[in-house]
Amino acid sequence: MDRRSIEAAVMASFTGEIEAFKPGNVSVYADGHDMTVKDFIKSAEVSTPLLCQPGASLGQRILDSVKATHTAVGCNTNLGMLLLFAPIVMAAETTVNDVNNLRQNLKLILASLNQDDANQVYTAIRLANPGGLGSVDSQDVNKNPDCSLIEAMQLASNRDVVALQYTNNFKEIFETGFSTIKCFDKSWNSVKWATVSSYLMFMSSILDSHIQRKYGAQVAEKIKIKSGIIAEKFHIASDPEAEIDLIQRFDEELKAESINPGTSADLTAAGLLVFKIAEKMKL
Repeated sequence: MDRRSIEAAVMASFTGEIEAFKPGNVSVYADGHDMTVKDFIKSAEVSTPLLCQPGASLGQRILDSVKATHTAVGCNTNLGMLLLFAPIVMAAETTVNDVNNLRQNLKLILASLNQDDANQVYTAIRLANPGGLGSVDSQDVNKNPDCSLIEAMQLASNRDVVALQYTNNFKEIFETGFSTIKCFDKSWNSVKWATVSSYLMFMSSILDSHIQRKYGAQVAEKIKIKSGIIAEKFHIASDPEAEIDLIQRFDEELKAESINPGTSADLTAAGLLVFKIAEKMKL
């Protein structure tokens, strides 16, 4: 796929994520957590061309994008999305057929990642400084790694769903995120509301890593259960927009407790990117 098409898909995914009403997260419907929609749009504008640098390594793309974001908005708006987008973008650069081809290429990209990628990604994470990281005994992000990026992600995969994607060829991205958006877009003829559906699917099927880091497993489990109740009501709607009050009440409830399901939002955005790339393959 050509660079212009990939950049368009990336930008559409960044903006599509922010246009979807994601309870507890920043969207055009409601700011939150000391971040605004403008911060996310500006971050998307400065990071998209850097994610799509021809010939650049994965680590370089992520580090350059984080640096540009930090300069532009001074806060961490997109680290998780950048970590998930970069491998998908690189896989799309040699994809010409379909989503299966994209995932096959993705597997090769992930297998090729080395210690240089790990060093650059660790530097990017330290610069972005996401909340609640803490420290671990092996390959702590506050130190320089002495292993490949995949090895580092494997060590973190039991506590971080973004890291897990690097070890399972983006299983949740394709099988939950992309599949849900594809299914509900077909039912509702609305990518925006299908994206909300994908977000609720993630919230109700995983312990959100961001919530778990900040508040612990018990709170993360509580939010997962509540999300399942919301998702069940939302998914049976013939008109999803008619359920906006349900979504808004949940959004207000989460933000009143300063709970941000940031990992679910990142996974949703990555699933949307796969969907946007798949759309462009059909053109």
